[in-house]
Amino acid sequence: MAHLLLLAIVYVSFVSLGLPDAVMGVIWPAMRADMGQPLAALGVLTLTMTVCAALSAGFAGRIVARVGTGVVVAASCLMTALALVGFSVAPSFAWLVLLGIPLGAGGGAVDASLNHFVAAHYSSRHMNWLHGFWGVGATTGPAVMGLALASPGGWTRGILALGLAQLTLAALLWATLSLWRRERSQPADAAATREPPVVFKPVARRALWLAPLCFLFYVAAEMGTGLWAASILVNDRGISLAQAGFWVSLYFGAITAGRFGVGLVSERLGNRRLVRLGATLALAGAALFALPGLPALVSLAGLVLMGLGCAPVFPSLMHEAARRFPADVARTVIGRQMMAAYAGGSVIPAAFGLLATWVGLGAVMPVVMLLLIALLWATRALDRLT
Repeated sequence: MAHLLLLAIVYVSFVSLGLPDAVMGVIWPAMRADMGQPLAALGVLTLTMTVCAALSAGFAGRIVARVGTGVVVAASCLMTALALVGFSVAPSFAWLVLLGIPLGAGGGAVDASLNHFVAAHYSSRHMNWLHGFWGVGATTGPAVMGLALASPGGWTRGILALGLAQLTLAALLWATLSLWRRERSQPADAAATREPPVVFKPVARRALWLAPLCFLFYVAAEMGTGLWAASILVNDRGISLAQAGFWVSLYFGAITAGRFGVGLVSERLGNRRLVRLGATLALAGAALFALPGLPALVSLAGLVLMGLGCAPVFPSLMHEAARRFPADVARTVIGRQMMAAYAGGSVIPAAFGLLATWVGLGAVMPVVMLLLIALLWATRALDRLT
């Protein structure tokens, strides 16, 4: 019973991790008006949070080795909660940037430590569901903010509500620290205990960097498509902004729903096969979406198909890290994977903006296809080495 309670806490923690991830874009128009900031100032805030998240994710493995996952997750959750509450009362934009440091660092530490914990102690089913619950949080956050923006309190009330929800979770995490001691015992998940003993190949130095490179390629493709699909649909395909928003939400919805669905079959198919199938399906979907001469419904179906293909890639690659490398090495590699994921989700999609300016929006999806091809190459090489 205790391990089921712990698993529920892990899931709720990932919902909480996803809650603030998608709200900045929703509240920024109101926030910048109150703070007297230009539109581009959002880049300063998001860059601060992304850099801090990447750095904390990279160091999380060493800290977890010393104090344990439970302490890291509880402390990080408290840090993000206080930062969100601080956002709601911040008197100036400079304070928002300063508060972005603990907000990003706390999120990165939770991300890396929970991914390693689930990879080491639970089956691939739970890893897929874990990232499905992140999608639940990322979907719920903008909805909460939409209600807050329509209320007299505005965006500050919405941010305060998220901060108080995080404080509640932090209190729960501190109260249940004893449950996390299972990490020093055998895996709690019954499916994981049925897995045969893993015999590791000698660790190849190239594999230690190929694993993060896979995440750089994948997250750049997924987030780059999510960031620029609406612009492609509106400017190149003549679709209204409302319709474009609907199809982009279907893209992210397909990723979230796909992860819950994949969890039902992941133990039968295995992580490596799921990554190959998912990346191939995503490539086919990206190709359909990239071709402007196709009927509109076929092209839009390609966008949704790409989302379904993306669904198993991130969680399956993350879960497989604990099976590719010995435990002490896996902890470090997962930290590097999270750093690469943050870089791939911020730098490359932003660079797509330059590409769209210089060449045109039609060049974005061919580059996404190249990233997915590079992902397939990197995963094949990594499979041979580990």
